[in-house]
Amino acid sequence: MKAIKITAERQMQVVEIEEQAPRKGEVKLRLCYVGFCGSDLSTYMGKNPMVKMPVIPGHEVGAVIEELGEGVPPSLQKGMIVTVNPYTNCGRCASCRNGRPNACEHNETLGVQRDGSMRETICLPWEKVIPAIHLTPKECALVEPMSVGFHAVSRAQVTDADVVMVIGCGMVGMGAIVRSVLRGAVVVAADIDDDKLALARQMGAAHAVNTRTEDVHARLQEITQGYGPDVVIEAVGSVPTYQMAVNEVGFAGRVACIGYAKSEVEFQTKLFVQKELDIRGSRNALPGDFRAVIRYMERRTCPIDKLVSRVVEPEQAAEAMQAWSEQPGRVFRILVDFSR
Repeated sequence: MKAIKITAERQMQVVEIEEQAPRKGEVKLRLCYVGFCGSDLSTYMGKNPMVKMPVIPGHEVGAVIEELGEGVPPSLQKGMIVTVNPYTNCGRCASCRNGRPNACEHNETLGVQRDGSMRETICLPWEKVIPAIHLTPKECALVEPMSVGFHAVSRAQVTDADVVMVIGCGMVGMGAIVRSVLRGAVVVAADIDDDKLALARQMGAAHAVNTRTEDVHARLQEITQGYGPDVVIEAVGSVPTYQMAVNEVGFAGRVACIGYAKSEVEFQTKLFVQKELDIRGSRNALPGDFRAVIRYMERRTCPIDKLVSRVVEPEQAAEAMQAWSEQPGRVFRILVDFSR
């Protein structure tokens, strides 16, 4: 069967691999759409330290169940539209023991530490298959990245009393914006791209701040009447945005960190103490986050077509990834169509 493989830095090709039958407890999925995400772009550019090369990328899945292995519960049926929880958990480490398998010490994400879903079919444990019968496969391919943003909002314990600043209006940041709005918070979207900020407003953000062209501190002080945001969610992963999060969050505020900064970050640590901040990491997502995104998307208020920058066939994937690497800020999601 056909698969896409990243073989080396900036080297991607379509390859033929053997098709597998589901083993006991597994579900065989026929892939319809698979999304390229930021970690796939980093892998392609040779900047992902967690990846094991060569690798089949992809963990944002819209698929249909094709075959059921022995022992799969009747809640999963052939022909059902599904998405996938792409993370593993060992069940033994400190995170798993504390009920947070999303942060498993030994996690292996599809397309990073193990071969992913950029292929025509894949067999996975039934526990990792998430039904989404009222969504289309194309919509399902957007569930996982939005669930990461949803999880960050849970980590930050956002309520309807909060002003929440979300730094970074990519797919993950959009997820954080949506769930903060759903929880009744006032959301301030921050990005360097006016088009993304306009879309953030459409997704429910009450305010939009261009961090490249505006005085961020002055705008936030105006919006919050001098208090600063109650919550800042960092969804970029850069030195300036990490520093901005700590500098701008209000006293006794919460900072949730999703992005990985590519270099060390210097902080005025006195702000940690003076503001008595809660600084929390946010990694991956929990099953409840996936279900919450699916329920949101079932409302049909999500502008799917604006979140999908491009749909390509497998043979066009290398060209699409190269173009994305040249203008990384202009892309939300590239979906690869395996349904043809």
